[in-house]
Amino acid sequence: MDARDSEAALEPERPAGACVASWWDMVLRNLRYLPCACSALMKKIAAEYRSFTSKPLKEHIFAPLMNMLIYLNFYNTPLLVDLKNPESTIAHTVNFYLRPEPGVLLGIWHTVPSCRREDAKGKCRCWYEAALRDGNPIILYLHGSAQHRAAPHRIQLAKVLSDGGFHVLSMDYRGFGDSTGTPTEEGLTTDTIYVYEWTKARSGRTPVCLWGHSLGTGVATNAARVLEAKGCPVDAIVLEAPFTNMWVASINYPLLKIYKKLPGCLRTFMDALKEDKIVYPNDENVKFLSSPLLILHGEDDRTVPLEFGKQLYEIARSAYRNKDRVKMVVFPPGFHHNLLCESPLLLRSVRDFLSQQWA
Repeated sequence: MDARDSEAALEPERPAGACVASWWDMVLRNLRYLPCACSALMKKIAAEYRSFTSKPLKEHIFAPLMNMLIYLNFYNTPLLVDLKNPESTIAHTVNFYLRPEPGVLLGIWHTVPSCRREDAKGKCRCWYEAALRDGNPIILYLHGSAQHRAAPHRIQLAKVLSDGGFHVLSMDYRGFGDSTGTPTEEGLTTDTIYVYEWTKARSGRTPVCLWGHSLGTGVATNAARVLEAKGCPVDAIVLEAPFTNMWVASINYPLLKIYKKLPGCLRTFMDALKEDKIVYPNDENVKFLSSPLLILHGEDDRTVPLEFGKQLYEIARSAYRNKDRVKMVVFPPGFHHNLLCESPLLLRSVRDFLSQQWA
């Protein structure tokens, strides 16, 4: 018998009556608190009921539905990708995280230019961070709806840009991939400004370009407008498959086209966008920018039709004092919405435009 057994054997057993009395005291104490607990619960239920009934039912349904359809962040594919280990998917790339505000952690991949692939072997995040000052231009890539930074077409673009001599920072906004938080227009804009300023603080004289695709074009111009107002215009902006604003784009969004002919349905969706404060006003934002602006669009883009890109180009060109700072490149059929990176015209157009602007 060890010491613990000896101590247990020496302890006198509690009478059964004492146990029952102790249990009954606990029951009485809980019963005394029960009216207060019930009162607090009823007040909470009443408050939730008032909050629910203060809005029409359609606001409870359509606003979350529109948020889900715009961001599609629940479609979190590819599934079998370890976002913490990007080198299994794309070479000379490191994963890291930034915290733009409490409760939000952003996952980011940094791919260095292919010319530095040998230097990057076995290096840690600190080496990659220091490499931002090496003089090779930097692109902060802002993706569109759905999936995450490991989506095949996004990896393909990162490889093309890396081969072209660019650093590529591929970030997942809040609520996408392994980034925490919930997506909102204000939140995605905050994320982008934070990562851009973090990059600029480490890049020295190396220029940093915001590259937005689809939904990311709205994020890019939102962030650029805020930075412009702060007196820190971004070094350049590339908008791939942009729309004019989310209200107009939603009318032609493939998932919503079937509702266009239903009476009152379109207005309900538009009201839901206003309720969620989802605007992404590219057409208004470009009027306040001075940064070099390159618009890329495919002729056969059915998700965001070419006419939107052309409208945005005309608005920007009319607003810019220096017309040479605005350019549009239209790609021939075959590349649709996501595959402009497969065109040899893409890298050549981007490099020619940026080298001219940054000369």
